[in-house]
Amino acid sequence: MQFSSFGEKFNRYSGITQLMDDLNDGLQTPGAIMLGGGNPAPIPAMLDYFSEASQQLLKNGELVKAMANYDSPQGKDAFISALATLLKDTYGWDISEKNISLTNGSQSGFFYLFNLLAGKQPDGSHKKILLPLAPEYIGYGDAGLDDDIFKSYPAEIELLDNRQFKYHVDFSKLEIDESIGAICVSRPTNPTGNVLTDEEIQKLDKLAKENNIPLIIDNAYGTPFPNIIFEEVQPHFNDNTILCMSLSKLGLPGLRCGIVVANEAITSALTNLNGIISLAPSGVGPTMAKYMIEQGDLLRLSNDVIKPFYQQKSQRAMELLFAAIDDPRFRVHKPEGAMFLWLWFDELPISTETLYQRLKQRGVLIVPGEYFFIGQQNTRHSHQCLRMNYVQDDDMMQKGIQIISEEVAKAYQQN
Repeated sequence: MQFSSFGEKFNRYSGITQLMDDLNDGLQTPGAIMLGGGNPAPIPAMLDYFSEASQQLLKNGELVKAMANYDSPQGKDAFISALATLLKDTYGWDISEKNISLTNGSQSGFFYLFNLLAGKQPDGSHKKILLPLAPEYIGYGDAGLDDDIFKSYPAEIELLDNRQFKYHVDFSKLEIDESIGAICVSRPTNPTGNVLTDEEIQKLDKLAKENNIPLIIDNAYGTPFPNIIFEEVQPHFNDNTILCMSLSKLGLPGLRCGIVVANEAITSALTNLNGIISLAPSGVGPTMAKYMIEQGDLLRLSNDVIKPFYQQKSQRAMELLFAAIDDPRFRVHKPEGAMFLWLWFDELPISTETLYQRLKQRGVLIVPGEYFFIGQQNTRHSHQCLRMNYVQDDDMMQKGIQIISEEVAKAYQQN
């Protein structure tokens, strides 16, 4: 069978496909230690809330109505209106329903956005998405209809006390020319838990405006929901910003609801893409989220339940890691948000892809760092890092960390 160019490109086995396969296989494998995938934690209080809310929505008929009817290609009107009001009231942003479009998950939203703004242009030129700091989210890497749609720069590394470090945008090396169609960052960053400072965001916003390109901010873990962010920073939005949000990390990944807040030109384009590609986004997630907003629970639960849960889990994981691995070449990125720890094994004599395979043989699923260095895969640093999900229960996480410690020690002994 002969596939088209599109078929050949998207039939490749990508990093994000490997991650999701591991997630699915691990969930079905007894005893597997799941330190890899991005499935949110089953927070008991949130599961109880979703169960009770679902019963109420079934009782009043809204859930059945959401399942039995199409919404508009823009997404469920009632949720969009409630969210626009919430963001306007919370932050004072000058937005309305026309500034929000829904997608079937954030991954679909980024596929739309990257291909709206990058790749082959009507005049025959080729534009790229600038990632000002790598490592970045694994799911971006293969999202272009055209190859070579990303330009990225290695992060500047700040060494901190207590065997921690932090990434920063190296503005001294950042170059933007006519080949760049947009700037994109995640905040907090998946995979590292890094939170770009307010100063970094302001500088990127200024660069975007000066070059007449949008600044895309992936806010899947950020404020106001699910608020898995441990630094005091200001949320950012203006007419030149494309802010991408999600219901997944509230604990609802199966409902596949991505949210894009942007100027009307962008939201209108996304609406048209939805109509052509998927008719309309799912209405089940927006129905649940609208209920949470109406009850005053969306921001309350994010701040009082979700954030402290992940913050405590991250601190416990740090304790376990440093207790198990005392090699001074081992550092962890300062945990500032999201649901991952980013482990750096300096001078590691094997690649983390090889380490990943060895850990997998021992039942520990983790994600090798190479995939996250989009456009930077061959740098030395890119072969020394792992992404670790810390949402497992304490016993499983401790077992997994002990196995990581043993395999890393074996690798260092080979040198």
